[in-house]
Amino acid sequence: MIQVATVVGAGLLGGVYAAFSAMVIPALRRLDDEGATAAMIQINRKAERGPFIVMFGVAALAATGSAITAAPRGNTIELVIAGASLASTVVTMTVNVPLNRRLERDGSTFWNDYSHHWTTANTVRATLAATAVLTAATHWSPT
Repeated sequence: MIQVATVVGAGLLGGVYAAFSAMVIPALRRLDDEGATAAMIQINRKAERGPFIVMFGVAALAATGSAITAAPRGNTIELVIAGASLASTVVTMTVNVPLNRRLERDGSTFWNDYSHHWTTANTVRATLAATAVLTAATHWSPT
């Protein structure tokens, strides 16, 4: 059951991340730097206090549980799924969140650098989440 939660969590988060790289950030780039910065700060605040943070936390816990239960059984596929999901979490915590904090501190003067670096990292975490889902879809049968 925890493995299924890992895959579902990775899929949900990956979809959110992909939507940001494909639609939200490109749309914000059409605004002036001040407007884009203000909108992104509000989006980030909502993400940290709304349903997204619950989904993010549950997905990370599920992936951790999957890794813990798969390791003793030597289940490589489940370890790849959990690892890809957890790697996505690591990118979030080590790249995207610090960039969000810097955007709040530095404001619109940082927008151009922020949007480039944040989107690159966001695309990486979307790809990692997709890797978890694709691996599950092609190589794994939950037991």
